[in-house]
Formats: sequence, C-alpha cells, structure tokens
Amino acid sequence: MGELAHALSNMEEKRVYEIIDKQIAEGANPMDIIQECNDGMIRVGELFSEGTYFISQLIYSAEILKKVMSKLDPLLSGLKVSGSVRGKVIIGTVKGDIHDIGKNIVATLLRGSGFEVIDLGVDVPSEKFVDAVKETNAKILGLSALLNFTYPAMKEVVEAISAAGLREKVKIIIGGAPVNEQVREFTGADHYAKDAVEGINMCKEIYS
Repeated sequence: MGELAHALSNMEEKRVYEIIDKQIAEGANPMDIIQECNDGMIRVGELFSEGTYFISQLIYSAEILKKVMSKLDPLLSGLKVSGSVRGKVIIGTVKGDIHDIGKNIVATLLRGSGFEVIDLGVDVPSEKFVDAVKETNAKILGLSALLNFTYPAMKEVVEAISAAGLREKVKIIIGGAPVNEQVREFTGADHYAKDAVEGINMCKEIYS
C-alpha cells in the first residue's frame, strides 16, 4: 500500500492533504492519485467489515475523499477535455434511504474514469429513475442502498423501468453494504457490485 493510501486508511487527514498537494505540485497523474485513494478506501471498507472501524470512520473517510476530489477536479476536467467520454451512468440512492457515502465514492471514481455521471441524489422515487433513463439514453443505471428494508424500493425501480419499455436499453447495477446475489435476484437487477472498484469495472465492460 502506498503512502497516500496508508494515510487515508489511517484517517490521517492532514497528512493526506500534504501528500496530495505535493503530488499535484510535482505533476502526478490525477488518475494515479485516485487509484491510490481507492486503495485506501478499500482498506477502510475491510477494517469496517472486520469491526475495527465503525460508521463514523466510514463517514470521516468519505469526507476526506470529498476534499481530495475537490483538489483533483480541476485536473480531471482538463483530462476530460482531451479525451472522449466513456459513456453515461445514472446513479442514485433509492426511495426510503438517505445514505450517500458509497454512492458518492462510486460517482467520484466514475467521473475520474471518464464517465459522465447523472447523480440523482438520495431518496429517489422510481419515476425519477425512469425519467432519467428516458432523457439521457444512458446504458447503465446504478441503484444504491444501505438499509435492507429498501430492497423492495430497488425492485420497484426495476419493475418501473420494465413497465416503461426501457428494460432492454439499460443495465441495472445495485450496490451497498448489505447487497448480495440474493438481493440481485429479488430485485431483478442485472448485476450487483460488492465494492466501488467492481462497480467501475462493470461500467467499463458494459461500455467497451
């Protein structure tokens, strides 16, 4: 694990910003910086799964990452101007759930990977997802949830997409801490991503 990933996983906020500022000043590739931050966030997730970290640490790490991305956004914008957009991805947290930590991380990494992200926010009703698919012609719809009682809301979105005649036009990926293959089967989604990196790789594959 690199110095930056190590500092992020240890919640050394000041150290993270010092390393980022130094790397930017030295002309480092922002995508390399994002990759190392992602490594750090994966470690945070592992520590959370082990019971070493709690939800407060997840929130804190996400806040650090948000500030890191604000430093990198100008550089990423410059990269995107010279390159083509990979494709459009709609993302949102389903109705009944207001958690957005995981969603925001995925959205950030998607943008860093060259995707155009349509972020609908949290507590999003199914009709809003349907409208977004109609308006953007995005090939991917990402549904996020942290609360297991919102699984029916995910299923409702999938059914609403089908009812609108759009099911064949979009791949639906679900994600969130409690999501697994059984939840995917219940909702009727195409894929479930166990973490942000897997979700990004799925999006790359769908648009390849």
